[in-house]
Amino acid sequence: MVKEIVHDPLFLAMKSAPATVDDIRTAEDLLDTLTANKEICVGMAANMIGVLKRIIVFDNDGSYMTMFNPEIIRCDKPYSTSEGCLSLVGDPRPVKRYRSIKVRWQNERAETRIKTFTDRPAQIIQHEIDHCNGILI
Repeated sequence: MVKEIVHDPLFLAMKSAPATVDDIRTAEDLLDTLTANKEICVGMAANMIGVLKRIIVFDNDGSYMTMFNPEIIRCDKPYSTSEGCLSLVGDPRPVKRYRSIKVRWQNERAETRIKTFTDRPAQIIQHEIDHCNGILI
């Protein structure tokens, strides 16, 4: 189900709790909401739809991917860029990102996965993990 986007910076600044397989409905709602906003958005975290759980969905070079409890375990090649956000009004803001990141997460069956992402997917994942950690750009 497509959900409303949260714009409250106090709520968005709260850290998200670990997700479990019981949160699959939230992941589905998050993906539905991202798909409904695909023209203006490439990734979302659960807090953007009002749920403080560590779940992200994003465009992984043309196909959507869902991660439960993502964490960056290695990063390489820092750079500076600017980003906007569907939940925050205003112009893009400057941020530091990494061109290559290694991420550990669980899929919807609670199976642990590890993969290295680069370039655009890496940037999107970093932005959404920041959301899970209550970090606003």
